[in-house]
Amino acid sequence: MNLKNQNNRRKSRQIKIGDVLVGGDADISVQSMTNTKTTDVKGTLAQIKQLEDAGADIVRVSVPDKDSADAFAKIKKGSNLPLVADIHFDHMMALEAIKGKADCIRINPGNIGKEEKVKQVVSAAKDNGIPIRVGVNAGSLERKLQIKYGEPNADALVESALGHINILQQLNFNDFKLSIKASDVFLTIESYRKIAKLIDQPLHLGITEAGGFRSGTVKSAVGLGALLLDGIGDTLRVSLASDPVDEIKVGWDILKSLKIRSRGINFIACPTCSRMNFDVIGTMNKLESRLEDIKEDLDVAVIGCYVNGPGESKHTSIGVTGGSPKNLIYIDGKPDHKVEGYNLAEHLEKLIRDKVDKIKLDKDSVIVKSN
Repeated sequence: MNLKNQNNRRKSRQIKIGDVLVGGDADISVQSMTNTKTTDVKGTLAQIKQLEDAGADIVRVSVPDKDSADAFAKIKKGSNLPLVADIHFDHMMALEAIKGKADCIRINPGNIGKEEKVKQVVSAAKDNGIPIRVGVNAGSLERKLQIKYGEPNADALVESALGHINILQQLNFNDFKLSIKASDVFLTIESYRKIAKLIDQPLHLGITEAGGFRSGTVKSAVGLGALLLDGIGDTLRVSLASDPVDEIKVGWDILKSLKIRSRGINFIACPTCSRMNFDVIGTMNKLESRLEDIKEDLDVAVIGCYVNGPGESKHTSIGVTGGSPKNLIYIDGKPDHKVEGYNLAEHLEKLIRDKVDKIKLDKDSVIVKSN
């Protein structure tokens, strides 16, 4: 669901990855990458399904060799999500992935050798209507640029990107998106801001190799948030040394916090203090773990006392304000009933699920009427 019309959003060309539109006025898509062995078809498909359930729009799969390319073709047949084939250096793997019905090829044209090899890949992509993702990374900058600039900087990354782009455009191929990532937040932001003014293709955002779950989440939220607020970005991946499902969850949380897209419950919860009248942290832990399956948009306030509780709860679908001897429950912004704290999580879960069921019923009713 697109919550906010970003009037300042950078205008970009639109491409199509499978059935997902990227760029233009399309929703900003959320991506991740499998970390199973691609040759493990069953395991990779299971992970893709987990990513789908978490809200992934697109998934990238590595294709390093012929066995992986053969497996990729089987994986593609079993996936509900569009798949990007991740290729490095070997143009034959790109051609094999295209044969395997990849929805997009991730490749750097300058890294696959002779011009004839690039032409073969671009020609096959054109013939099959498959876009290309050009991926520039500060950690794998070309040696000549390392020598020229001394160290990775925004100008070096942009020059690298333009070099790859020039190869594609000389072959009259413009159906591509670009990422220009670094592990440094400031370098990433500066590089995207520079390239955003020079090309009109969609931009795939990311802070590469951002770190573990906690540190990587913070880096990604700061870096991607700054770019998204600038109106830059058409798709994103949060790169974490963690379960790929975590990448999807954090990506959605970033978009939700900026009111760009929303999926699932938006919890408003107090950080707790000595005024709280029930176990806020325990209640939140239970609710978040139990309600991950919900995809419908819903605001829920869990506030431990009367200081901010009533004000926050008045703007939510379900809210609780801590009180003594009982806690006050709000439904659709209005005080409704009181409940004790010992089974509060269970009580709130039931209220939330009942509300979600009503939302689904109302949607189904609208669809039936429109038909």
